[in-house]
Amino acid sequence: MTTTIGIAGNQIIQSADIFNGNYVSYTPQGFVTAIQKAGGLPLVLPISAEESAAAYISKIDKLLLAGGQDISPDLFGEEPHPKLEETNRNRDLFELALIKEALKQHKPIFAVCRGMQLINVALGGTLYQDLSLNSEWKIKHGQQLTQPQFATHGIEIEQGSTLYQVFGGSYRVNSYHHQAINVLAPSLKITAKSSDGIAEAIESTDANQKLLGVQWHPELRFDIDTKEFALFDYFVNQL
Repeated sequence: MTTTIGIAGNQIIQSADIFNGNYVSYTPQGFVTAIQKAGGLPLVLPISAEESAAAYISKIDKLLLAGGQDISPDLFGEEPHPKLEETNRNRDLFELALIKEALKQHKPIFAVCRGMQLINVALGGTLYQDLSLNSEWKIKHGQQLTQPQFATHGIEIEQGSTLYQVFGGSYRVNSYHHQAINVLAPSLKITAKSSDGIAEAIESTDANQKLLGVQWHPELRFDIDTKEFALFDYFVNQL
């Protein structure tokens, strides 16, 4: 049987000439292609009412949370910092409901960048609204001027973790984020870090809860790096 992967979708809600000013629901093509290549069936879940999350989760086998906007800081008890960027509260609330239902229905979750951060918030953790608020930040975590297929910084991976099975003890990743995990949720563990201590991967402390989050963007490199594709293959076929 084909594994159905629900990808939580994003929205373009500003006028864009290419879409004649229409709002658009979408997900990055890299997620769709990587899941298909791994033998899965991708299904984009459009931003919807929180009450619909249970029905959506019931129709999929696994949930994928993609990157995108900043997370509304009031969801982790803070006012907006001046360096906070675009947020979409409707997306935040719907994806929080999807996470809650996926955990309730025991569906595996794979989360990328913002998705990893949102899981931490959903489970009681907090975020740095901007990495400038972390005095330990020493390396560049945004490569907007460098193409995404190039890995730009290293990470160290915990032995015995799910991620270790795919990448081994160290790896180099691309990086597109200005927010990061601050206080870690009690039910999570950090399984990879950058050299300046930023959380680069998380897993659940409960071995029965299949959950994996990464801070980088494997959907932008899977077609040129076999280990990045192996991550999707693991998610679709083993997680």
